[in-house]
Formats: sequence, structure tokens, C-alpha cells
Amino acid sequence: MAGGAGVWVAKFVVVSMVATVGAAPAAAGDPPVPYSAPAAAPLDVVEDNPHGERGGGFASSLPTDSATLRPMLDRARASGVDPARYATLARQYWLAVGAEKAGIDLQHWVPERGLAANLDNVDKVYVNYLRLANSRDDYFWTGMAGFAGMSFAAGFWDLEEVGQLLTVPAVHQLGTAVGGALHDLPWELAREMPEDVRLLATVGPTLTRADIDWYLHRLLVMQRHIFMDMIPAHEAYAAEGLSAVEELAAGGAYDEYGVDAWRMVDAGGPANLAEALVRMASREQNQIIADQWDATAAGRDAVMGRDDVGRVLTYITTVGGSPDIPGARSLGQFRPLTVQAEVDGRPMTVHTPLPAFNWADRGPRWEYIEQDLVPRYRELVQDRPAEAEQVLGVVFRERAEQNRILRRLPEFLTEMTSGWAVVAE
Repeated sequence: MAGGAGVWVAKFVVVSMVATVGAAPAAAGDPPVPYSAPAAAPLDVVEDNPHGERGGGFASSLPTDSATLRPMLDRARASGVDPARYATLARQYWLAVGAEKAGIDLQHWVPERGLAANLDNVDKVYVNYLRLANSRDDYFWTGMAGFAGMSFAAGFWDLEEVGQLLTVPAVHQLGTAVGGALHDLPWELAREMPEDVRLLATVGPTLTRADIDWYLHRLLVMQRHIFMDMIPAHEAYAAEGLSAVEELAAGGAYDEYGVDAWRMVDAGGPANLAEALVRMASREQNQIIADQWDATAAGRDAVMGRDDVGRVLTYITTVGGSPDIPGARSLGQFRPLTVQAEVDGRPMTVHTPLPAFNWADRGPRWEYIEQDLVPRYRELVQDRPAEAEQVLGVVFRERAEQNRILRRLPEFLTEMTSGWAVVAE
């Protein structure tokens, strides 16, 4: 999951760029604005940063430290007004609590500043998910998000450490190699290849540093958005129970589908916790970042003729998608690409190591999560609790270090280019 069960699949696009890009240049973020607390609790506050594109919390008019926010929330509750009127305040408070426990400064967590300025926060997000999972045996989603995030964080480390030392872009290598594999196919089979594969072969070798930096920024925003949406509810429930989650929902932050997930957590039991995991994963992928994936796949600058960049980079993400959850398959293993055509009057099939879908597309992305990722994690925590305890108890950096694919990048490229088989039916 960019963050959670979705963002983790950015692993390959991050790692595959270790050969061409270093840490993204830091951009100047907005300086923190000094805050003066009002005498009365602020009501009807409008969120001006609901998706986490900028530093701070949901509303720039509110502070981002829990010590200042808590008395304001207490005054709002004591006033007896409808919770919907102080919903943004409540959300900002619980976000501040979560960020402080994660060791994250919300004012200085600014995706626009680039990868170098955010690498530490990338780690802290997933360490915090694992902290929550280890603090409670009913927090399935945070465990899945944290464990899958180990692969994602490892990719960022590779990018940061080797960066500009290598000069041959791995994404160019992959695009060129796939193009060569297509060239070797009978034209009838090559013609039937999905557009994403053809774009990888033709546009992949032309990607620039600016293209890649744009994509990394998109991933950083999505990771932040997931944290901002999911963490307040987790912290509220841990501290004050179901009523605190329902208070957050009163302002429209969470719909009934999402609140029902928390009611299931509150009820407990294997079936309820399993369904709560499905619902939280669905919220993450189908509500929180669904539109952001759509926009990313649509391209970064259609005016400049680069509207195909998003499609290529999201497909590269799919090619390398492989979560670090026991038993979970890579995306290519889950749904491998097979193409059929008639060649010289004979039906022929080409089997490829490539995935038959793009992670950015809502339908197949959710099918993978629902049919493979969620069941494997549920089996781990419910059917093999001793193994789950061992897995979730690992030291984050040590485990993530094992996931670095810089060492096996040549082997991966070989697999992607040599694992093609044409079979006559």
C-alpha cells in the first residue's frame, strides 16, 4: 500500500530508477505560520488541504500540535454544538496525535520538497503502521500497510544512496528490452499487445529525470493522503473508542461503509476483523487515492505532449509490484499477460512475464488486493498468529534492507526479457 496496500507497489518504479535519478531536489515549502489560539473553539473550519498536497494538517487555519488542539476540542465538545461543526478540529487533533507518535512534523512534511526532504518521513509512516499493529491485535489494516511498506521504503533508500552514481537508466533498459522482445515476435502477436506494453517499449526509453521526479512527487502525495485519512480514526479509536470515530464521521470524513468497519473492529471476532480489513483496504484504494491514481495515469503534462508518461510509469510500477507479505504473489504472477493471434493460418499464443493490467486502473487493482493481498495477510494473522507475531515484530530497517532490489536488478531485467514463450496451439 504508496503508502498502504496501494502505494507499496511503487517499489519497482522507485528502484528501477536507481540507475538514473538521485534524491529529488528540495523545493522551497511554505514556511510554518505562527498560530494564535482563539478564546473559543473554532467551528465550521474549512479544510484547505484535504488531500495532503501541502505541509500542515487538514486546515491551515488550525495549529498542528496536539497540546494546543486538545483544549480547543474539549471546549467544542463542552459547548454542546453538533459534532459536524467541529469535525475538522477533531480530525486535525487526532492527526496531530498520530503524527507526533510517528515522530513526524506535519509542517515540514511537504511532498513538493522532493524525495531527499521526505525520505525520513517515508520510513516513519510505515514504522508507525507497524507500531499500531503491534499495539493491538485487532488493527489488521495497519499491519498489512506497514509490512507491505517495507518493500516501498527499500526502493526509496536505493534511490537515495546510489542516485547519480549510475548513468544507465534502468527504466530505459526495461523499455528497450521489452521493445526488443516485441520486435522478435510475429507481427500478428505484437499487434495484439496491450497499449501499455507498446508504450513501455516506445516511450519508456525516452523518459526524463523530470518525468520521474513528477511521478515520485505523486507517490509522496498519495502516501501522505493515506496517512492523513486513516491515522486519525485509528488514534481516536485507540484512545476513546467507537464514539470518537463516530464523532469524526459526523462531519462527513467517513461514510457508513467506513464507520461500519470500525463497528466490526469494536465487535471483534475473526469474521468481523477480516471484513474490517477488506473495508479499510477498500477505503484506502477505492476512496482515498482512487482519483489520484486516475490523474497520475492520465499523464503529467498533456499540453507539452507528455500525457503518456503517467501511463508508462504506472505500468512500470505494475511490472515490478511485489509486496513483502508471506504468500502474496507479484502482480505479474497474479495475472500474467497472455496474447493470442493467428499466425500464417495457425493459432499461436505468447506467454509473457508481464502483468496483464495496470495498477493505476481501479478494477484490476482492487481485484488483486481483494483476491490476493488481503487474504494472504488475513491468513497470516488469523491462521498463523505465531508467525505473524514474528513477522510484525521485525526491526523495520533491517527487514526493509533485505528487500532492496538494486542487487538483483540485472536478474529482474533478464527475467522480464527472457521469460517470453511463443506456443503453437
